[in-house]
Amino acid sequence: MALNVRRTLLKAKGLVRKGDSDGAAQLFDAVLKQFPQNKEAMLGLASMSNETSLVQQASIPASEQDLKNLVNLFNRGHLQQALGAGRMLAIRHRGEPLIHNVVGAVYKRLHQYDNAIASFTQAVRLKPDYAEAYNNLGAACHDVGRYDDAVFGYSKAIEHDAGFFEAYCNLGSVLAESGRPKDAIGTYLRAVRIKPDCEETAAKMLFQLAEICDWDGIVSNAAAIRHLGIANQQVLPAILLYLEDHPGRHRQRSELYSNTMFQKQQPTLIPHPQVKPKRLRIGYFSAHFHDHATMYQVARLFESHDHDAFETIVYSYGVSTEDSMRGRLIEAVDEFYDVQDLTDVDMAALCRTHRLDIAVDLMGCMQRARLGIFSYRAAPIQISYLGYPGTTGASFIDYIIADGVVIPREQGIHYCEQTIYLPHSYQVNDDAREISDKNLTRTDVGLPEAGFVFCCFNSSCKIGPKEFDIWMRLLQQVEGSVLWLFRSNEWAQANLLTEAQKRGVAPERVVFADRVPHADHLARYQLADVFLDTFNYTAGTEANDALWAGLPLITRLGWGFPARVTGSLLSAIDLPELIAKSESEYEQLALDLALNPERLAALKGKLAANRLTAPLFDSELFTKHIEEAYQQAYQRYFDGEPLSSIVVQP
Repeated sequence: MALNVRRTLLKAKGLVRKGDSDGAAQLFDAVLKQFPQNKEAMLGLASMSNETSLVQQASIPASEQDLKNLVNLFNRGHLQQALGAGRMLAIRHRGEPLIHNVVGAVYKRLHQYDNAIASFTQAVRLKPDYAEAYNNLGAACHDVGRYDDAVFGYSKAIEHDAGFFEAYCNLGSVLAESGRPKDAIGTYLRAVRIKPDCEETAAKMLFQLAEICDWDGIVSNAAAIRHLGIANQQVLPAILLYLEDHPGRHRQRSELYSNTMFQKQQPTLIPHPQVKPKRLRIGYFSAHFHDHATMYQVARLFESHDHDAFETIVYSYGVSTEDSMRGRLIEAVDEFYDVQDLTDVDMAALCRTHRLDIAVDLMGCMQRARLGIFSYRAAPIQISYLGYPGTTGASFIDYIIADGVVIPREQGIHYCEQTIYLPHSYQVNDDAREISDKNLTRTDVGLPEAGFVFCCFNSSCKIGPKEFDIWMRLLQQVEGSVLWLFRSNEWAQANLLTEAQKRGVAPERVVFADRVPHADHLARYQLADVFLDTFNYTAGTEANDALWAGLPLITRLGWGFPARVTGSLLSAIDLPELIAKSESEYEQLALDLALNPERLAALKGKLAANRLTAPLFDSELFTKHIEEAYQQAYQRYFDGEPLSSIVVQP
């Protein structure tokens, strides 16, 4: 029988006013069974279960069997059934905190965070020492970027259960994400003491040590690094990219991570089309469609797409942030969807209704990525691009976009995906970036007026002792020179100054730069003389910015994708002479440029000439190449050919 939703809701509200909570709950639940997203019904039930006056009334204790059944429904992943049962139980047994906790967990899994937070809050009101509910409350707040509330929830969980390992791990993560790496390390240490064999916690702690440049702490764990996330326990693969340059182990970690995280997902079979579409529908996915390094790179790609041949659809699953970069994106694409409230399976289903031909994931295995979307098949062709410099290890990602420098043919064995080789650099660039016309002086940014300026604006987690040893030797050999670094955090700054003193370099010869608007950031590069790259994880975006601003950059070519990105950029701008093949060659090249102003001036002249003529900063040419890659990938799929590498010709 068809349900009259409006009449049923009115009747339910009438029963609430009369005090018939059970009758009202049954009607609200009847609506939700047919229309699970009906907000009036959800709010009606939530208001009843969270009403203080009702909670204070006598509540019949729930039976152990009812509670067990509810927990089992949740654990088996029957979320809608668990939600329906939990909401009914929450009305009948208003004083039972476990019910509110489970209902909150269901809401959180469904990405209905306001309802989740309300349910967890109700659970801890009923049971003020409910450590698990406090941890869940912290996790829900954490997911929506309410970091202070997340810290409160996790801290209360630990207060009521001093051995709560998961709460320590969660607290460490939110402290790290909110810019408190030193506190995060202390919290992870406490977690490690509780569970010494947890590899994920060990990896996260090592990454925070890298964030503050505590190299002694990393060295003391160096033997363990090569084993983390390899065989038994998955870790977020991105963490270890910074700590070692080993593409073979990078693949092992990614495979274990993807196989563990997504092994239960059942991909939906997408029917093969009978007719090739006139316009390919390309979906792009990221949490960073706002004022973020990713957006500064991809903005011109969206603006340059051929809309006669392609439709561009963007799916943003990060916290909503309204800024000029997001506005620029929305203006450039055909469709934009804010999908942060959708689960992975629902997002994949939405994409299938949108009839995507190709899904392009811009985050891979990075923090806050949603690789799970693609495990359910969002599109017949799924591609990893740009945000994650390595293999996802996932069988459901068909291609990775690269070039011959970042993935040499002989290293293809380290990648699960088939490689799409673009002809110049794989990295998209914005050739419309504004460089501020402010007349900045060295004094304005804290640099000495005279002397050679070595620069590295890479994040502190990329800087290791090998690079730093070389940098300090350069300062000792080039009189009056300084090293200009980005101020990532106060602890990294203090540790780097201490490390300089250990190597016989006065602290005042290491200068730190603060965050400034992007146009000003580009302009201040012009005050430096040479950019010195890092090794395990090269500059990437910062290298791109430095070259765009006209600053020569020296890199050492490593083994894995992240250790070769800057080499790709320098190749595409025809400056191979700035790519060193060893640490000694890197050091000698930097010293030679610092002591040979004529050679440096010639390089700057060549960079200035190539900047607007070489392929690296030709956004329209790049877009044509990536569009050709999409066309070839789709044609192979349409023709029923097996997946294989694609080489796009210049």
